[in-house]
Amino acid sequence: MKTLIPILGDQLSPALSSLRGQRQASAVVLMMEVADETRYVRHHQQKIAYILSAMRHHAAALRAAGWTVDYVTLDDPANSGSFTGEIARAVERHAPDRIVVTEAGEWRVAAMLEAWETLFGIPVEVRPDTRFVATHAEFDEWAEGQSDLTMEWFYREMRRKTGLLMDGSEPAGGRWNFDKDNRKPAKADLLMPRPLAFGPDAITQEVLALVAVRFGDHPGSLDGFDHAVTAADAERQAAVFFRDALPQFGDYEDAMLTGERHLWHSILSPYINSGLLDPLDLCRRAEAEYRAGRAPLNSVEGYVRQIIGWREYMRGIYWREGPDYVERNFLDHHRPLPGFYWTGETDMHCMAQALGQTLATAHAHHIQRLMVTGNFALLIGADPKQVHLWYLEVYIDAYEWVELPNTLGMSQFGDGGLVGTKPYVSSGAYIDRMSDYCRHCRYDVKQRVGPDACPFNALYWDFIARHQDKLGDNRRMAMPYRNWAKQTPETQAAIRAQAAAFLATLDEAEPADY
Repeated sequence: MKTLIPILGDQLSPALSSLRGQRQASAVVLMMEVADETRYVRHHQQKIAYILSAMRHHAAALRAAGWTVDYVTLDDPANSGSFTGEIARAVERHAPDRIVVTEAGEWRVAAMLEAWETLFGIPVEVRPDTRFVATHAEFDEWAEGQSDLTMEWFYREMRRKTGLLMDGSEPAGGRWNFDKDNRKPAKADLLMPRPLAFGPDAITQEVLALVAVRFGDHPGSLDGFDHAVTAADAERQAAVFFRDALPQFGDYEDAMLTGERHLWHSILSPYINSGLLDPLDLCRRAEAEYRAGRAPLNSVEGYVRQIIGWREYMRGIYWREGPDYVERNFLDHHRPLPGFYWTGETDMHCMAQALGQTLATAHAHHIQRLMVTGNFALLIGADPKQVHLWYLEVYIDAYEWVELPNTLGMSQFGDGGLVGTKPYVSSGAYIDRMSDYCRHCRYDVKQRVGPDACPFNALYWDFIARHQDKLGDNRRMAMPYRNWAKQTPETQAAIRAQAAAFLATLDEAEPADY
């Protein structure tokens, strides 16, 4: 029996469920670079280059392991441009008796897989993606038993299931969550750990040339492309993180510094989400660092929570809520994103840092995303669907199943509190506390009104005022509303006028030409 095994661009794992138990002699692995997947949003140039290069390197690794790989490149003149079209051509070439594929990560692609059996008239087996801790059924069962879907309770279940950071039936250190210990600002440090940089090999250079020609009008630049594109190099970066950065990751995971793109972050999310690294293996190795006394518990717990907590939780929310989740807009926000989201050109130093880094490298860490670019978008009332599409475009680790709930739900409060119990908004004070950005800014973070006032300040209070009908009863917003009520009518009017004047400048600006 001949088996066709399609492997998608985020399934670059040697232990993929669709490969298990297959006889190499009667199997053909199909890998496809298709136009539909490179252009359904305007992906950052480095994101496209990373995925295509990682796919080509993975195909070489599979061949070296004894698999027959049928690889369709993007510039193949016969390329149909779609997954389904390439399956049709592969069925003609190989006449398989069946298709075996690991489930897709996104609704859009899952719908394609479901249609293949009818379209091609041969059995199609869609196997679960066993790279995740929680199955869809397990998440749904957990969710059905909850009065609210707070991530913390799900995270504790994942700790119990995996045994990670557990001492018997109790959490290591007597606490489940050490987040309160992980909010320290950082200072510039010449001994700060640096991630590895990987020079493009011949395969990557070929991909970079292809992307430059075909996608040169997409956001970002290919200059300085230095991402790992093989499992071996991704593993080298993981080893550097565990040795050099994990010990202080927890303390400074929310910190931001001018000119510092990485600080103590792992820079492993692209490799996890595309399949080059095993997320559960990374968690177990982080735990081993704690057990050996080489990394403190707050750092290790914070890292583990990001993977078996937030990452798994976001996947569960995405699949449970369904394709219409993307249309939710609880706060009725419709303002377009300002053009500087695609250029990085703004006088707000915090935004220029986060956006400039994003456009240069296709990466920014979670606080830059949540409390700078996301915070600003929420404060100005940007359309949450457009914000989601921007995040999906520009970040190298962004796949819809993980990015959409993070952006529309947590960052933009578009789901009305399903993911986040409160909107993640702040004035400039938070950014000042967690970074050195404000020291280098032309605006004054201490001022709320006037030509030099930090825009975040008036925008924050304007957000509070205009959404009181929807957020006034939120217990986690009680303090901001009490503080707003203490302001005199004259002060309130001045702050809102300042916000309105700033928003007017956004409305009058030229739209992005990208």
